[in-house]
Amino acid sequence: MYYWFFIAAIAVFVFSNFQDSSSESTDGYMSPRMQVLQGVLPSDVNCKSGFELIFKTSNSMPFCVKPETAKRLVERGWGTATLNSQIIEKPKTSLPSSHMFEIIPAASGTALNFYVYDDDLNTSPNGIDIISTSGLIEATINGVQIEIPSKMVETSPSSGKFYLRIALPDTVNGEELDQDDIVLVRYNDESDAAGETRVVSSSFPLSKAFANLELADGGKRIGHEFTLRIYEPDANLDSKRTDRISLSLLEFRSGSIRTTLANPVFSANSGFLIETGPNTNIFEVKIKIPRSIDGKTIHIGDWYEIRYIDSSTPSGTAEKVVLKERIG
Repeated sequence: MYYWFFIAAIAVFVFSNFQDSSSESTDGYMSPRMQVLQGVLPSDVNCKSGFELIFKTSNSMPFCVKPETAKRLVERGWGTATLNSQIIEKPKTSLPSSHMFEIIPAASGTALNFYVYDDDLNTSPNGIDIISTSGLIEATINGVQIEIPSKMVETSPSSGKFYLRIALPDTVNGEELDQDDIVLVRYNDESDAAGETRVVSSSFPLSKAFANLELADGGKRIGHEFTLRIYEPDANLDSKRTDRISLSLLEFRSGSIRTTLANPVFSANSGFLIETGPNTNIFEVKIKIPRSIDGKTIHIGDWYEIRYIDSSTPSGTAEKVVLKERIG
């Protein structure tokens, strides 16, 4: 059984023809992610000339991509894209009660992006509805209620999907928030399909990083093969095929040793961490800890680290995801 923080954040893919994902370029352009963090609705994100706006199917987050990339991603079912000034979207489907809303979790001090799916709130067929959140939505952290915006806005005319950006505090009751603190969001549905009032809720732990590293089948003995596993949704570019993460993106450290897992001394069974199946978001590779690296010996009792730089964290910053283990 796998243990991870499943955190669906504002995703920024390592994709060669996506626009720069940094907070702001030298010409003053702000990336789609940072525009959303500043309160811009996903549907209102601006792209640079030559790029088109596309929305990831799983969470409706905006990306600016080249036209040929937009077409390919739509064909693969990854998302919906703006092509020829027309939004191409998947047909609407009725959502079960457990999916009446969608949360893109975040870290303390950043923003939680919240979507409500409720056609009952769509009262203006040809316009965008703005709905009061009073009595409708509440959010708590560790049982303490936090402030939320007074209004939420429909994502597009007649979509029945409403967007709310909830700023998360750094502290609650004077105590600094930490990883694993629990956020709970409740949506008070005033009239479900049966005309009844109900409460739909979802909880999740805060996390400082989006990806998560894990060892399996060892990792503590020199020369013994083990599995390195990473949960990284941002590397899942194709929902119908298995994707890959280059070993050069993972750094190995032990004492003064600094190298990447692409170094052949690790005897990896592949040059990549390979997704365990289409759309699983879980990537694996088998490696061995060698006796020495670049002439430097690794001893029993030494600590080592495997580091992955997650550039798509909820805080909008690049965070080091570090796995530490000791040679037994």
